[in-house]
Amino acid sequence: MIRVTFLGTSGAVPTVERAPSALYLNREGDEFLFDCGEGTQRQMMRFGTGFGFSHLFVTHLHGDHVLGIPGLIQSLDFNDRDAPLAIHGPPGSKRHLTELVHAAGHDPTFPVTVREARPGSVVLDCEEYEIRTFETEHRTSSVGYALVEDDRKGRFDREKAEEELGIPPGPAYGRLHEGQAVELDDGRVIEPERVVGQPRPGRRVVYTGDTRPVDATVEAAEDADLLVHDATFLDEDGGRARETAHSTAVEAAQIAGRAGAKRLALTHLSSRYAGRARRLEREAAGAFDGEVWYPDDGDEIRVPFPDSEE
Repeated sequence: MIRVTFLGTSGAVPTVERAPSALYLNREGDEFLFDCGEGTQRQMMRFGTGFGFSHLFVTHLHGDHVLGIPGLIQSLDFNDRDAPLAIHGPPGSKRHLTELVHAAGHDPTFPVTVREARPGSVVLDCEEYEIRTFETEHRTSSVGYALVEDDRKGRFDREKAEEELGIPPGPAYGRLHEGQAVELDDGRVIEPERVVGQPRPGRRVVYTGDTRPVDATVEAAEDADLLVHDATFLDEDGGRARETAHSTAVEAAQIAGRAGAKRLALTHLSSRYAGRARRLEREAAGAFDGEVWYPDDGDEIRVPFPDSEE
């Protein structure tokens, strides 16, 4: 299961209800933090994500996305963390992120590595998935991140294997499911495609950070199970969105529609709309056929496999 917890959904200025940007993602026990606005450590405690993340992915260096790093690093140290932490940021960010890690002369006792990630690269390559960067458009060097799972094996038709083809249960089933042909005692050779269906798609979760609507997001979020997109402004304030290199809720919805995303979570709510997130939600819903909502801090969404019955 993939669980996404919205730790901070405010724009640059926090409000009583919303903290600055931070998002926690747990994929089958692998835990990641995306952006780290001021007070993120408290949000993690408040909403029960824990501190087991191994990678922090920073979209850009504006304060509402990074000023939580010094306090979080020191809290991890006070809690006797010894597991390494990797921090990824956009081009040109390494020096500044390193300074945040060592703010106020603090040197963490656990290993911290800071890396820059150019758009279009794979920043984390794991056995069943990878995390990729994509180009975004903001007023500074910035990137978005996409967690993209590998295709899964097709379903094994045990009933057909046993009853129709007479393949006895045992190691042959495993070899067939792995794509290997097997020879039976009677001399017949069974090819795996006779009992194994087509590969099934994995999941895709995309987080833009702050950005104007760009084609790169459409490409990164193609058929995404969840797109988390900047939606700072109402449509009537589109001029302000362009001036500040943010997106309106309608623009986010249009990007989600072009990408064929299944669900759209809006984020980075301007403090001028405090208490009016539902209005942005309604505007986006008018431009996107899938599920769309503006999460509150602490909201959690589960992302099942596309063919799951959940």
